[in-house]
Amino acid sequence: MKKLFIPIAILLIVGLVAVVAVMAFTGDQDETQNDYDVAVFSGEPEGIAAAVSSARNGMRTVLIVGEEDIGGLMTTGMLNFLDVSNDQKGNPANTGIFLEWHKQVGGQIGFDINEAREVFLKMINDEENLTLLEGADLVDVVKDGKALTAINITDAEGDKRTIKAERFIDSSKDADLAVAAGAPYDIGGRDIGLEDKKMAVTLMFHFNNVDWDKIVQAAKDGVFGGGSVNGNTAWGFSELHDAYKPHYPELTRLRGLNIVRENDGSVIINALQIFGIDGLDDKQKQKAIEIGKTETEYVLAYLKENFPGFEEAEIERFPDQLYVRETIHVRAEYQLPLSDVWENKDHWDRIGFGAYPVDVQATSTNDYGYVYGKPVQYAIPFRSLVPLEVDNLLVASKASGYTSLAAASARVLPVGMTAGQAAGVAASISINEETSYRDMTTNEELIHQVQAKLKAQGANLYAFEADFPYQGEWFYPGIPTLLNYGLIVGGYENLLPVEKPMKEISFANILSNGVQRITSPKADELEANIEVFRSIIKEEQELTRDKAAQMVLALHGVEEAEASSWERLVADGLADDVISERLDDNRVLNGAEAYYLSGKLLEGLQ
Repeated sequence: MKKLFIPIAILLIVGLVAVVAVMAFTGDQDETQNDYDVAVFSGEPEGIAAAVSSARNGMRTVLIVGEEDIGGLMTTGMLNFLDVSNDQKGNPANTGIFLEWHKQVGGQIGFDINEAREVFLKMINDEENLTLLEGADLVDVVKDGKALTAINITDAEGDKRTIKAERFIDSSKDADLAVAAGAPYDIGGRDIGLEDKKMAVTLMFHFNNVDWDKIVQAAKDGVFGGGSVNGNTAWGFSELHDAYKPHYPELTRLRGLNIVRENDGSVIINALQIFGIDGLDDKQKQKAIEIGKTETEYVLAYLKENFPGFEEAEIERFPDQLYVRETIHVRAEYQLPLSDVWENKDHWDRIGFGAYPVDVQATSTNDYGYVYGKPVQYAIPFRSLVPLEVDNLLVASKASGYTSLAAASARVLPVGMTAGQAAGVAASISINEETSYRDMTTNEELIHQVQAKLKAQGANLYAFEADFPYQGEWFYPGIPTLLNYGLIVGGYENLLPVEKPMKEISFANILSNGVQRITSPKADELEANIEVFRSIIKEEQELTRDKAAQMVLALHGVEEAEASSWERLVADGLADDVISERLDDNRVLNGAEAYYLSGKLLEGLQ
């Protein structure tokens, strides 16, 4: 008996040490209080949609909210002007839980912040399977190999807790959970060689003592270019771009006003651009808030003197956080490209639709941003919610698996809440079917289950076909690569200057920018030749066939006389049969021909 007693004692001691170690982090709590089917990270609207969806589908769900208020950017940041869109049938592109919430806050483009918070809270509290955990701070994650199994947090009281779950959903603005778990990602425009690209951030204005009737009349009278009014929202007044001179001319700019009238009569305005801010740097964000507060004083003084309706206006209060448009783009099983948006592309694993214009905000006072195109509608694939390298995790937010340019459309709130609802449904099916998220990306039967549940629960979802600009044109094969690297811009009308003569400088910009944005050994080799390549162009000269060939050869490190360059280009295999047959003499190239030639060349560098 003595020989048996010693090992048992040792086992008891080891077990006790393990319990103490766990309690050191979780505290003296019933472990069942920290065990869930699904854990959703973030109180942003996307996270609320995910948590409500998960709970409605029978999962014991916890919604873990950090320092942000319920509603996140929409409440704490005062971003209450919605970017809504319709599908090809003229119906709301995004329905389901988003539309349920939207109707309860009035169903207009703008909503009242306090009302939005109350509706979000009601939706949360109405779900008996849903536990709300506010004031949490993510400490680290627990993984079994690649599988995320738990997260360590401190709660609002400062107590340490370990939250375990079968599946996780990250709906935070900056993909904090996914990044902590080791998912690969890009920052800003790094995927197209523009990591330092930082879209303007915004501090909202909140003014009281505003005469709304005068603002409505100002829109009709053409004040600062006039505007449009719909219910409690007004927008336009684009001449403020130039009329208002910023207090910080190198750091800020006032664009046209997006105005929402709150229920108490005050107004919230999205209009101030603040440049050069790293949205992942807390110190820089605080600096931007201080800059924004100062600039707000000057903007208000200007509006009081020059804009009818603001004569008696005062600052009501300032937001607690900035509107940061872009930070992290998580790499996923499918990285939605801009060409899919342009082509109104459907996907077999669709979980929702996007339809908002591809709106890339300005990055400095030297530009006004770009609208790359305006889609009819495109599908959000389930694969774009499944991050690489981490299992048991979905990312449903503006940080999902979209390229930086596609995200300029897909980042909007209605799409994000649609993705959140889909993530909640997918989590329930993944658990019930004992199948990983990643395995679901190749399982049509399970994706059909997800789609069927989404449709039954109010989502707008169906297979579709839609034509797209320049579809079937001989030159279109050169377009997708140019789009995906942001080298051509279609605007709201999806128009490219395909019939206009191409200038040498424009062709040179496409090629040199393309080479610098493509990350590949082939592209890296050509970068050394860019200076010589650009030295032979004449900015205002129209581009001829032979000059285009000479430029392409120079980019490849080949010196050739202009007169013989085309024959050399064809001989070297840098011009295919399609373009060779069209350019049988030395003449000026139009946009279509230049796009095809440059697009196919750059495609070969990927």
